[in-house]
Amino acid sequence: MEHKLIFLDIDGTLTEPGKNEPPTSAVEAVRIARANGHRVVLCSGRSRGMLSPLLAYGFDGLVGSAGGYIEYGGQVIYDCPMTPEQQGQAMRVLADNGIFRTVEGKEHSYTDEGFKQFLRENAGAGGNSELLRWREQIEGELGIRPMAEYQGEPIYKIVFMCRRAEDLQGPMRVLGDSFGFCLQGTDQYGVINGELINKAFHKGTAVQRLSQYTGVPIEDTIAFGDSMNDLEMIQTAGLGICMGNGSEALKKIADEVCPPVGEDGLFRAFQSHGLI
Repeated sequence: MEHKLIFLDIDGTLTEPGKNEPPTSAVEAVRIARANGHRVVLCSGRSRGMLSPLLAYGFDGLVGSAGGYIEYGGQVIYDCPMTPEQQGQAMRVLADNGIFRTVEGKEHSYTDEGFKQFLRENAGAGGNSELLRWREQIEGELGIRPMAEYQGEPIYKIVFMCRRAEDLQGPMRVLGDSFGFCLQGTDQYGVINGELINKAFHKGTAVQRLSQYTGVPIEDTIAFGDSMNDLEMIQTAGLGICMGNGSEALKKIADEVCPPVGEDGLFRAFQSHGLI
């Protein structure tokens, strides 16, 4: 069997959403696969700082900020924050349209002070309580700071939330030449969330860059993900696998669907493909 280059999303794939501790079975799957000569890389929308606690479990490299930052074998091979002009325009346009922002630098992330209150209000009205629980968990474990502490460090990505899809029409028109809007969907009350990602990269270009850097052909790459920000990674890899707990839209696009993360999904998928 040819040695594979394996890309793992984190939230909802390697771990439960917002958590920093993967199931024991997933840690064991990664350990055995690497011992068998395969290479395993974290490939996340998280910033480098937010994903760094997971590096202790043993990986060959990391992709942070949805492809904007790449390390392999301890070497930085790609680093692409927004330009100051892009950053200033994006921050201003989103704020002017009443859209809540969480900005991600390389090591730290910052969120608008009203964001959690907005989520509480929606949850209290019977809205997006799952997203509220996820948000409070991620702020507790991943160290997201108040926007008041932001001092202008380079930004790689902006996570956003707004009350209505219509609120995004203006920002999409103004920012669409430079940025892609990765939408995670609208809940039953109209609340919509997603990510603003520089068009210079995405998770799929990260797969291509690391394939070229390592010399592993694209056909020998495998990607695991669960949400629509994994779309390009799933499409680009030789084999794209969606978790059973993942987006229904992504399941339709992926080559395969494996069991959920909470049901030893990674271990079972690694096993079925002879990686362990």
